[in-house]
Amino acid sequence: MDLYCGEGNLIFPILEKIPIAERLDFFKEHIYLSDIQQQMIQKCIKKAQSYKIPVEIAEENIVRRDNLDSFPKKLKKTHYPLYHITNPPYLYLGYIRKHEETKTHLKYFENENEGYQDLYQIAMINDLRNRLKNLIYIIPSNFIFGASVSNKFRMDFLKYYNIVKMLIFETQIFDFTGTNICIGFFQRKKSQNANPQKFTGIKFKKNNKILERKYNLSPEFKYRGGAEFDEFAKKFKVFNPLVVKYYLRHKEVEGNKGENEIEVIDTNEYVSNTYKRKVLKVNNYLKEQVKSNLLYIRTVDTGSLDRRVGLNFIKEDFNVDGIYVSKATYRTSPIQIFLTPIISSQDQVLLKNYFNLMLEYFRKKLDSEFLTTYKYSNAEYTRKYLGLTQVRELIETYPINYKKDDREKLIELIKSKQPKKVIKLLGNLKKKYQKNSLNKIEDWL
Repeated sequence: MDLYCGEGNLIFPILEKIPIAERLDFFKEHIYLSDIQQQMIQKCIKKAQSYKIPVEIAEENIVRRDNLDSFPKKLKKTHYPLYHITNPPYLYLGYIRKHEETKTHLKYFENENEGYQDLYQIAMINDLRNRLKNLIYIIPSNFIFGASVSNKFRMDFLKYYNIVKMLIFETQIFDFTGTNICIGFFQRKKSQNANPQKFTGIKFKKNNKILERKYNLSPEFKYRGGAEFDEFAKKFKVFNPLVVKYYLRHKEVEGNKGENEIEVIDTNEYVSNTYKRKVLKVNNYLKEQVKSNLLYIRTVDTGSLDRRVGLNFIKEDFNVDGIYVSKATYRTSPIQIFLTPIISSQDQVLLKNYFNLMLEYFRKKLDSEFLTTYKYSNAEYTRKYLGLTQVRELIETYPINYKKDDREKLIELIKSKQPKKVIKLLGNLKKKYQKNSLNKIEDWL
């Protein structure tokens, strides 16, 4: 069956495998198609006729219905097990709320569906509640890689279903959407549990590359793909880490006016492919804060290999003292980072090199899956977005309270670009200074 069948393109090809003499009986007994749009139902009926299915029989098994609102009772009475193969509607709740033409969909997120974030999640949870055993769903890949958009849904859904396998596409599949999609094969568990999920994923990447990966999803990290990065950040967080604050905001400048001049770029004013430069007059405190914090975070890959997400120096890239936000903050703009305590310029160089080395290590190890896909482009790699929470988590693993010998070891390992040995050193420092044993450091290598 396909409860969101559109033109029936997922189900009708099955008939091509059935001998012509048996197709009519097979269709009557084994195929059920439904959609909320009457025009799609008419297209399906016409397509059924091309397979020699009489109109009156096609109309019995191809019906117009709102299946997001409720599950068809007719199907519960069939003596065959139900196998749902579908490409359901997907539309994010945040979009639905902001647009008048989609606000009618808000009804699907009420009562027991409160907390879910997308229409495809409503479709899948309906199947769960009706105890379907086998599902094949074409859905956004944020099902497996999304954080807040999917955390609650994965925790609820994967208590009852195992992921048998998954096909993940990093190339555009549908003309009408820029959403990255995956095809998930799900099988209902014999009993509810929150055990880790292990399965094989096949990724279809740019330039016709195919990558096979083994996934081990943990309920501790909401069954999120690529969560090994989050696990690393949690287990290697140092005692008393650097405190991270983002943005030099207008309100802060207004509250710290003075006679000192600082030169900044304003990320809210972008003219002729460059940010507008401004001179701000501030007091001694804010001047010291801006000029002592040298780093900014680039949160979005540009598409070139040498300008990927990571920490960079404001002076080197913009030749100003700071990065100013005169109006609204945007996560995709360059963002100045303010650290407490303020560390020396030499330590900021080391932090930058450490951060970027470890970030690239995990991008390679996890195929960048802990990051969010930004948008389709012609870049040679899939562009990604680095969340500010992830920036903070990685900075919090940077050891600032080390002795001279340990610092020199860290400098040498970073210079020689040996991230695995850096991880070993971090584990040893954690044992040494925090008396908190870290077992199986090799798991991260």
